[in-house]
Amino acid sequence: MNRLFFAIIGLSFILFAGFANGQNPIPDRGIVFNDSSAVLPKIFIELPSDSLSALYQPGNEESDHLYPARFIYDDNGLLDTLENVGFRFRGNTSRYSFKKSFKISFNTFVSGREFHGLEKMNLNGEHNDPSIIRSKLCFDLLRSMEIPAPRANHVELYANGLFLGLYINVEHIDEEFVHERFGNKNGNLYRCLWPADLNYITNNPNAYKLMNGNRRVYELKTNQAIDDYSDLADFIDVLNNISDHNAFRCALEEIFNVEDYLKVIAFDILTGNWDGPIYNKNNFYLYKNTFTGKFEYIPFDLDNTIGIDFLNRDWVNRNIYNWSKSNEQRPIFTRLMDVAVYRDWFSYFMQQTITDLYNQTDFFPRIDATKNRITAAAMNDTYRTFDYGFTVADFNNSYNSGLGNHVVWGLKEFITDRGTAALNQVVLNDIFPIITQVKNNFPSLNTSIDIQATVEDEMLGGPTLGSVVLNYRWNGGSWLQEVLFDDGMHNDGGANDGIFGTSIPGTNSPGLLEYNIEATDQTGQTSTHPFCNFKQANIGTKTPLFINEFMAQNTISHSDNVGEFDDWIEIYNGGNTPIYLGDKFLTDNLSDPTRWQMPDLTLPPNEYLLLWADGDGFQGPNHTNFKLDLMGESLGIFHNAQHGFAPIDTFNFGLQQADATSGRLPNGLGPIIPLPSITPGFSNVPVSTQDQFVPSQIQVFPNPFSDHLFISFGEALPSRGILSIRTINGQLVYEQSLPANGKHVSWDGHSNLGQLVSAGVYTISVLLHESEKTYSSQKIILIR
Repeated sequence: MNRLFFAIIGLSFILFAGFANGQNPIPDRGIVFNDSSAVLPKIFIELPSDSLSALYQPGNEESDHLYPARFIYDDNGLLDTLENVGFRFRGNTSRYSFKKSFKISFNTFVSGREFHGLEKMNLNGEHNDPSIIRSKLCFDLLRSMEIPAPRANHVELYANGLFLGLYINVEHIDEEFVHERFGNKNGNLYRCLWPADLNYITNNPNAYKLMNGNRRVYELKTNQAIDDYSDLADFIDVLNNISDHNAFRCALEEIFNVEDYLKVIAFDILTGNWDGPIYNKNNFYLYKNTFTGKFEYIPFDLDNTIGIDFLNRDWVNRNIYNWSKSNEQRPIFTRLMDVAVYRDWFSYFMQQTITDLYNQTDFFPRIDATKNRITAAAMNDTYRTFDYGFTVADFNNSYNSGLGNHVVWGLKEFITDRGTAALNQVVLNDIFPIITQVKNNFPSLNTSIDIQATVEDEMLGGPTLGSVVLNYRWNGGSWLQEVLFDDGMHNDGGANDGIFGTSIPGTNSPGLLEYNIEATDQTGQTSTHPFCNFKQANIGTKTPLFINEFMAQNTISHSDNVGEFDDWIEIYNGGNTPIYLGDKFLTDNLSDPTRWQMPDLTLPPNEYLLLWADGDGFQGPNHTNFKLDLMGESLGIFHNAQHGFAPIDTFNFGLQQADATSGRLPNGLGPIIPLPSITPGFSNVPVSTQDQFVPSQIQVFPNPFSDHLFISFGEALPSRGILSIRTINGQLVYEQSLPANGKHVSWDGHSNLGQLVSAGVYTISVLLHESEKTYSSQKIILIR
């Protein structure tokens, strides 16, 4: 085999850092999911005793009411404390167990708050599993297989000083989860629970909003206001209704990450995960990745695995090619097994998983190390014994042999026997090369285009080397070809790592690049990616959108729509046509280009938009999910998925001064420099002489002011006029008619409706009726 099947975790993300994909399917464990130390992290929940009693009150098992509590996370003496988190039961059948499972919500009572990037925490009691390890091992195995799945670790849980037991902390699947792995979170995320069989109903998307009890079978967890199931309906239609295998591949590979899901099938069968979609039509997520346009499969709820069985089936010896429920339709499995190429790829993944991971040599030491870490906590976990009477001996014995009832197989016993049976059943054919992770950069004009692809095959290399080539053309012209290399010298990462790369000359004018990757192994088996059609990339296009001005610490200069003084960023359209912002992204971390999706609006040419970098997205669409760092960091605007999240405008900035701005001078084109005046929503370039503030014409005092602003015109107005006071975004707050020959006027800080105007920066202007000439003062600052 030319490529180490399961690469070092995270390697591919590092190698692709120069490509604007924003994807990292295997993120670091971080602080919350640390499992490297000998001492388990501890979670302490403190809440009023009557709240804890109410939580456990019989009849409240199905309640999702969140009780306010203090949360303390103790990782070997490193403490984090949060007040006013939400605490409740979670799960399905576990709600009625003695050993409950819990959900902790960090943002219910404090909007927008996260704990090390998490909005929620799931603590699973694992009451079915006497070893209290199976789901943790499954999530770790998926991680080693490079499948995007929740991170997990063991923790000790306490409530009001009472030890509730040994728990598995499993990452919550939500917008933050998909953003961490796929670099975007604006796609549809569906949680699919029983009876989610993915069978076709009709072509009406609303038909898939079917209910089971008080929930949807396919529950949309994002974009709920739009509530559009068209993408799911299309996926189910393709999965069920295209009979021709080539046409099926064309359509399915356009909208589904097939290669990764074939690995998941191998995982489900090897671990006996009968409570997933293939057998029990249950427990999975689908996410529409807006970068690739494809659905991603996300596994979860993996406690009924590796020998836990409530259905009395022989999961050890069940045939790997006929593993789904025989008397019901499971297109997510059977339709893929019907395609010879997919079946062979699945067989290849199955054999490689057993050989590289799911075996005594590689897996058992991981099991033993984890057991050693959790044994003391398991011994002290009295709740563990209440549901099925599991004893200390049962905990120890369950690792090697079955206990009877639903614990049919011991942990290691199941792994050994299932792996042996699967190897005996697997049919290995000469597979077509598997091409994944095809990427290109989006350079400026006259700069080379780099293209990469991951290719694997059991016979790609060898005495007679196979080949990987790029077929491409510009603007519908003649087809050209370049060879891709895996030698570490062609933008391909390391030598012989299965990642191939090449570069082609750039274009001297904006153009459309179409291409595919073609891989041939030493026996002549050839694959192309995409299987049908071509990848497209608009190269050399320039979007005249700029970060024109920003303030990294705002204390008095300008208040937002709720009267708060927050960091702000001014966006400027320097082009001649309107620019839609809703498919573009703003970030303060250039390695995370899709951190915040911009508002759903169109910015006219030569106009400005003010955004509040305050981390308070709940305050409105113009509030980002990040703040600026006064000490300096980076800022960037990035394009949409169709442009590979290419950078539009990026820069780094250093130490800033409070209530001072930096920006481009002139607008859009100049370098980032400290600006002589604060001009949010207006040009950074000083206005012309005839329009600029002339002290002998308009004078204001005091400035800043809190109660009354006094305005004088120096000399009598030559004609009648109108005094206007507007917000920095141009919204009119006060207007007053002025007589001819008028010299003085005052403003008490109220709007024309008599409402007290919030603190902030405003502009004042006078329009003379006869000459239609406007006199404008410097900006005024209202403080409260």
